[in-house]
Parts: sequence; C-alpha cells; structure tokens
Amino acid sequence: MATASELLTHVDHEALHAYLDRARWFGSKGRGFTVSEVHVLGEVAPPPGEAAASPAPTDHSTRPAEAAREPRVVVALAEVAFDDGGEPERYQLPLALYDEPQERLDHAFVGRWPAPDGAATGTATDAGAEVVAYDAVQDRAAMALYLRSFETGSGSAIGFVRLGGHELDLTAPGSPFTGEQSNSSVFFGEDSVLKLFRKVTPGENPDVTTHRVLTEAGSTHVAHLYGWIEHDETHLGMLQQFLRTASDGWGIALASVRDLFAEADLHAEEVGGDFASEAARLGEALAEVHAQLREAFPTDTVDAAHVAQVMTDRLEAAIEVVPQLAEHADAARAVFAAMAGLGELPVQRVHADLHLGQTLRTVGGWKLVDFEGEPAKTMDERVRPDSPWRDVAGMTRSFDYAPHAVAASMPEQDPDVLHQRAIRAGEWARRNRKAFLAAYCGDAGFGAEDRTLLTAYVVDKAIYECVYEARNRPTWLSIPLEGVARLTSD
Repeated sequence: MATASELLTHVDHEALHAYLDRARWFGSKGRGFTVSEVHVLGEVAPPPGEAAASPAPTDHSTRPAEAAREPRVVVALAEVAFDDGGEPERYQLPLALYDEPQERLDHAFVGRWPAPDGAATGTATDAGAEVVAYDAVQDRAAMALYLRSFETGSGSAIGFVRLGGHELDLTAPGSPFTGEQSNSSVFFGEDSVLKLFRKVTPGENPDVTTHRVLTEAGSTHVAHLYGWIEHDETHLGMLQQFLRTASDGWGIALASVRDLFAEADLHAEEVGGDFASEAARLGEALAEVHAQLREAFPTDTVDAAHVAQVMTDRLEAAIEVVPQLAEHADAARAVFAAMAGLGELPVQRVHADLHLGQTLRTVGGWKLVDFEGEPAKTMDERVRPDSPWRDVAGMTRSFDYAPHAVAASMPEQDPDVLHQRAIRAGEWARRNRKAFLAAYCGDAGFGAEDRTLLTAYVVDKAIYECVYEARNRPTWLSIPLEGVARLTSD
C-alpha cells in the first residue's frame, strides 16, 4: 500500500489553489498566488492492531451510510507564493483520501489526481486508480481517527500529545463548526473541541502554550487543554474542553444594546439587559489571567519611547490605507508622545487580540478563548511579551464597537432617532468601560500613568481597526474612525 508521501506524488496544485481560494480560513484573499510546493507531514493512521473499515460497495445509490470505508488521512502543508513577491505562507491541509468518489462529501471536495503506480489509497492495486481528496475536517470518519489518535498517540511523524485529568469520549461524533474562523474547529459531542491551525508557522503556537500553563495552574477562566498535535516541534492543533453552557460575549453585549435602544426613555443602568455587572466580571477574569501568566512566563521591560515610535510608524502606514486618518494624525502623535516619556514599561505574556468575540459566558463565569494573538502578526511577534494594557485596550474598544454595530444594523432616516441612538450608544460604552476598568484595576486604582498608557494603546487599536475595516468591511469603517476622533479630542 502506498505511503502518505506517495499518495500525494501527483497532487493537483491547481485543485489545491481553487480549494484555498474558496476556503473561509484562507488568510490572503484578494492576493494573486500559486501553490508552489506541497509538503507531506505524515498520516493520521488507525491505532496499532485496529483493522481498517471494509471497502465500500461501488453502487453509490444503495450504499448505506454506515458501510462507508475509512479514509487514508494525510496531513500536508501547502506553500503559497504570492504574485506581489510577499513572504510565502504555509497552510495545513488535512486530506481524507479515497480511491473512489464519496457523494456524502461532495461539499468538501478538494481534488483528484492519479494514484501512484500500482497502489491506490486502500488495498486495491489498480494501476489506473485515482486519489480522490476531501477536506478531512468535514469527514466524520477522518475526524474519528484524529480523536482515537489522542488516546493512542499514533500517527506517522505526527505526534498526538495528551494532558492528564480528563477521560475522552472516543465514541463522540465529530461535527465541524460552520462559522467564520481563521482555523477549523470540530466538536466531538459535548465532550471536547478540536482546533486545527490552518496558517502554520514553525515553532510553538501561543494558543497551545498559554492554555497549557493556565490549565495546569487551575485557571477557571479558560477551556482546559486536553492535548495537542505536533510535527517537528511545530503545533498543528489542540484539543480542548467543550463548554456546554457557553454563550458568546459579543452576542450577549449586542442583546444588551438592543434592549437599551428599545427603551428610549431609560438609561443603560435602568434597562433589564444592563451589561455593566458582566463587564465587571470580565475585568476581574482578565486580571486573574494576567496574574497567572506573569507567574508562568518570563517578564521583561521595554522602553516606552520605542513602543510609542512603533505606534507612530503604524499610524503613518495606516494613513496610506485610510486617508481620513490624516486629520487626526497630529492629535494621535501627541497621545503617543505622552506615552514616550513614561520610561520602562513592564511586559509579559498576554492574550494580544482580546475583544468580546474572544469571550464566552458560562454558568461558571467568563472564559477567554483563542490566545493566538493578532492573525496579521508573525508568530515571533505574537509570543513576544507585551503590555497588559494591550488586552485592556482591546476590550474597551469592543465596548465601543458593540453599540455602534447595533446602530449600524438598524436603518433609520429620522435624525431625532439617530441622535438618540448615538447618545445611548456612547452612554452604554462609557458605562461598561468604567465597570470593566474598575474591576480590572481593583484596589490599585486607575492612576494618571495608567490613563496615559491605556489611551495610547486604545488609539493604536482603533487605528488598526480602521485599516482592517477599510480592507474587509468598508461599511463599518466609520465605527473605528469616529473612535479615533473621540479618543484624540478628549
């Protein structure tokens, strides 16, 4: 039977190009590219001594679902070269390979190419055989192999590492998450969640290393880590606790805003869906997580003047993309200049991309998720110690986004109604920022130096958002742009 590498000997690069181009998680949409090389990492194989499923009948119209054969699951990295000469990127492709089409996986079809001479994907030896490839994330049979491999540690050159303390439900069926993500997630019943990293950079992934130390520290503010997948000291994925009662923090905040907008004569604290108590609990959770990360990872200091210069440079680059920022540039530079005089700043491991969409509310309290950092940054930048105020800034910007996002989703022509909503949006954001900051700072309070730091990080975050919205959601550009205007005029 062919090896994993042999099965991809004749892989169709054009088919992989088309697959990447339409994938939700492909991070470079809109850029011309080619699949320059395909690296085979190994195979997710059945545990030793476990028999493979029997070949399926060739009559697709009469084949019962349970008779479908088990695929060969090969993990590959597609190297992408860009027409604009930018740095190449590598994307993980877990492929479920069959020697005949599988109608149940038509929606996940990747491509087909000749099998290696004399060896198909299974036990057949037809020299004219083909390899028919599907996205393994969408194939329950393939995902069952992944789950069993966490129990056995099996895999060809691919390691499945388990942390103790939880007994996996190996019978749980896999169901892929259908929302928009930069990675791919599969839920195994109500027991666990597998996240496969799509854009892969050599080395450890902070989502794994951060969750590991927080799990081992007994943190109540993360989904516990059950294990991870690695190849040659590079993380490919992670298995986590499934949070059965979780509700998305962003969704809860939006519901609170809608309640406020529906009660034109009431203030935020008078509405039944007031979010301030939840914002305070979020502040407490973040403070606890930051304290645990300070204990677990190295800390350092950085020159505030250097950080301020980086922010200023980012502003200048952003103006090229969003010219409307130019009218606020002098005020933003003044904010960064004020920060530059603060001397040495303490830095540590942080979340680095925190906002309400990275939080889940459970019956046990708030959980923080996705510790990978900003997707646009290199892995070296993501694991570099940073100021905790970056996380605080991300959350306070999220409190500003929520009410303005709801307002933007409610078309209205009456200027009085629009004015009233704008007042209510500002009120909601201020109330929740205040509750969050008071809880985060605790007894230490929020001093003048803290305010200078936070203002700089919030302005920097809003500038980043302007660039993101201009490139991805132009209709939302006004939200961060108005945020920059408010922040630099205070």
